Amino acid sequence: MSREFPDFIDPWKAADGRRTFQGTMPIQRMQRLLPLLAPADKLEAGQVQDYGLARFTADFSYDRQGLLTIALEVEADVSLICQRSLAPYVEKIKRKSNLTVIEEVAEHDSVPEHYDPVLVEHRRMALQDIVEEELLLAIPQVPRNPEIGAVDLSTDGKIAPPSEPVEEKTHRPFAALAGLMKSDTED
Repeated sequence: MSREFPDFIDPWKAADGRRTFQGTMPIQRMQRLLPLLAPADKLEAGQVQDYGLARFTADFSYDRQGLLTIALEVEADVSLICQRSLAPYVEKIKRKSNLTVIEEVAEHDSVPEHYDPVLVEHRRMALQDIVEEELLLAIPQVPRNPEIGAVDLSTDGKIAPPSEPVEEKTHRPFAALAGLMKSDTED
């Protein structure tokens, strides 16, 4: 784990000094994220449960309006369960966000559209919390391995190879009427 950052920071002091924090943190420590990841029992035999690391860079500054801002970049490879095949796969996450710090929930409505608000209490903020939040926002609602197409299931519940698409004939109930109308206009 790379430690170029403290666990807790005062975002105002960081912005005053135009500080940049970067490094990696173990995904294993992100307790809200872990339930969304592929559990150990879904891994193939011999695979070790290693959730890997999240890489991040957080630049603290003030914008033209005087708002305390954080330019955050987060990257991670997370193991999810594909909802098509029910097999684990690795989702590559790369996310950039512009955040602004607020001290009260009431300030949320005054945040400009191009910023996402981050609530800070007692002038303390955990970098792990904002990195975990970005990863949570980046995980798809319905995880699907992009390498797997449509999956057909057989009646015994086993995955069958994808079948060839069947071309269905379109039933056109008014096709005869169109023919009749055409012959009436010709008379």
